[in-house]
Amino acid sequence: MEAKFDLDAIRNSGLNLAYDAMFGSGKNVIKRLFPKITMLHCDDNPGFHGQAPEPIHKNLIEFSELIKNSGNIDCGLVTDGDADRIGMYDNKGNFIDSHHIILLLIHYMVKYKGVKGKVCTAFSTTPKVEKLCKHYGLPIETVKIGFKYICEIMLHEDVLVGGEESGGIAIKGHIPERDGIWIGLIIWEFMAKSGKKIPELIEEIDQIVGAFSFERNDLHLKEDVKQKIVVNTANNAYTSFGKYKVKRIEDLDGYKYFFDDNNDEWLLIRASGTEPVLRTYAESSTKEGAFEILKAAEKTLLNGN
Repeated sequence: MEAKFDLDAIRNSGLNLAYDAMFGSGKNVIKRLFPKITMLHCDDNPGFHGQAPEPIHKNLIEFSELIKNSGNIDCGLVTDGDADRIGMYDNKGNFIDSHHIILLLIHYMVKYKGVKGKVCTAFSTTPKVEKLCKHYGLPIETVKIGFKYICEIMLHEDVLVGGEESGGIAIKGHIPERDGIWIGLIIWEFMAKSGKKIPELIEEIDQIVGAFSFERNDLHLKEDVKQKIVVNTANNAYTSFGKYKVKRIEDLDGYKYFFDDNNDEWLLIRASGTEPVLRTYAESSTKEGAFEILKAAEKTLLNGN
């Protein structure tokens, strides 16, 4: 691992870093590489202290508050139970979603390191990735949700970055599989080499693809209600969600409703195959806008208006 990163650049950068292992398997790796950084939940707890070890913001409030209250932590890395999925926080304790991490990786690898290749993303990932790929002249392929679809392409093609919304990301030069620590080290190297914090690096991307916010809402429904909505989506029953009028639909894996010609606002509806859960995802130019779309979707799906 150490031969693949400029760890000295990270160690000598003056960056104050933090890591939350969520009581998972990543704790010993980071302890060995960066024994002096701030660490949380890096002890053994087979029950994960009663918290699902999924690296999403609602499960990481303690880590977010730690960063906010410290006042001097530049970036926080989180990995899940088996350390293959990633979450990140900026210096203000704001969660950085996988969409922005994927964009940062493409930007760093192409512009700063001169490496190219195909980009492969899951259906629930932001269309901003396609826009960035067009900017850099990279081929892109969208696949069904599930990292196995990305892995299959990485095994046979020259893939620069493969990633999905849930935090699973892989990159050229490593194994064709998710690795949260590996991805985190690349982002830390990017910060060290550029001398910039995460918000400044995201600003570089925003100048190319435009600022955006992504949010998700899982609707826990009775199975018959979930199945009724699934039938409705298949029958194109939804032409609007409140004030959001559907311009076009994509149905590779679930139903993705676009509300404008530039793909800046959209909603994805996808039923879980294993739980009585209907997952809804939304993107807009602001966090408030994304939540507004999710609220309108929930009202339409459950009340029919």
